[in-house]
Amino acid sequence: MTFYDVVQNLKDFDYENFFKKVTDRQIEKIIDKEELDKWDFLALLSPTAEKHMEEMAQKSHRLSLKYFGRNVVMYTPMYVANYCSNRCAYCGYNCTNKINRKVLTLDEVDTEAKAVHDMGFRHVIILTGESRKYSPVSYIRDCVKIMNKYFSSICLEIYSLKKEEYRELVEAGADSLTMYQETYNQEVYSKVHLGGPKKNYRYRLETPERACEAGIYSVGLGPLYGLYNWREEAFLGGLHGAYIQKKFPGVDVNFSVPRIRPHAGFFKDLHEISDKNMVQILLALKLFIPRSGTNITTRESREMRDNLIPLGVTKMSAGVSTEVGGHTQENPGEMQFDNSDKRSLTEVKQAIIKKGYFPVMKDWEPIAL
Repeated sequence: MTFYDVVQNLKDFDYENFFKKVTDRQIEKIIDKEELDKWDFLALLSPTAEKHMEEMAQKSHRLSLKYFGRNVVMYTPMYVANYCSNRCAYCGYNCTNKINRKVLTLDEVDTEAKAVHDMGFRHVIILTGESRKYSPVSYIRDCVKIMNKYFSSICLEIYSLKKEEYRELVEAGADSLTMYQETYNQEVYSKVHLGGPKKNYRYRLETPERACEAGIYSVGLGPLYGLYNWREEAFLGGLHGAYIQKKFPGVDVNFSVPRIRPHAGFFKDLHEISDKNMVQILLALKLFIPRSGTNITTRESREMRDNLIPLGVTKMSAGVSTEVGGHTQENPGEMQFDNSDKRSLTEVKQAIIKKGYFPVMKDWEPIAL
C-alpha cells in the first residue's frame, strides 16, 4: 500500500455534504481535543471553522512553542539549471516557453555556493528544471558534493527519482526533499501536465516514499494552491504528511502553502485562495500534526510572512533568487516565478527578531559514524 491507495479511497468523497454538516459546537470540541483524526482535520478546513480562527491561532501558537520553541530556520534556494522536459501549464520552465535556458558548470556551482555561504546561509535547496538530459542524476550528485563543502543541510527540489537514485544523492550529502504534488486531484493533474515524464501522477505521488526509503530524513509536502479547490487539496496534503509520519517515524514532515505566482506563459485557469483561507490551512495543519514544520516562502508578501511567524512558522527563506546562478552570474537563466518578498537575509532576520523569535542558521549537522 502507498499513499496513492489512500487518495483512491477518497476519490468519490462528498466534501460539500460533509462541510454542510459541520457545526460551531463541533469545531469548539475539536479545538479542545489533544489528538485529531482526519475528519477533525477536514472539519477545521470547513467554512464553519472560519469563525473560529482566533481560537485555532491561539492553539497553533501554543503547539508551535511546545515543539519548536521560538526558532525559525533560515534557508535559501540555489537554482543550478532550468532546462525542462515537461509541459506544465502553470510553470515558467515549461519546455515550450521561449526563455533563457541555462545549466551551471560545476565551477559555476562552486562559485554560486560559496557566494550563498558567504551571505550566511547553511541550509540550502538545490533546484533544477526536470530534464534528465541537461541535469542528469550524475550532475546533481556532483553539485551536491560541491555544496556539501559549504552547507550543513542540502535539500533536493528536483524531478522524481528512483529509490536507488535518491540513495546515491543521500550518500553524496543530500538530507532533505521538497516534492510538491502540485494538485492531488488526478483529473486536474492530467489537465495541467500536458506532456513529459511529470504527467505520471502516481509516480510523482509516491516519490516521497521512495526518498524516505533511501534515507532522506526530512520531507516537504503540499500542493500548489490555485490549481484546484483549496479545501480538498489541503485535506489530502495533510493526510499525505500524516501518512509519511506514520510510515517513516524518523522522518520530519514540513508543510508549505505555496500559491501560484506570475511567470512566463502565465496560467489563467485559477482557483483563488484568500489570505484568510491560507492562514486557515496553516492552522488546521498545525492542530492536526503538531510536530510538523511550517515553511513560508517568498511567494508571499513580507507583511504576510512576518504576521504568520507567531502562528507556527518554523522555516523561512530569504535573499531569494529564482534565476539560475542568480547570486553570481552576469547573465543568469530565466527565473521560475516572481518573488513577492525580495528582502535580504539580514532584513528577514531582523523581522523575525522583532517578533520575538530567533533566526537559526544551522540546526542540522550530519555525524560520521
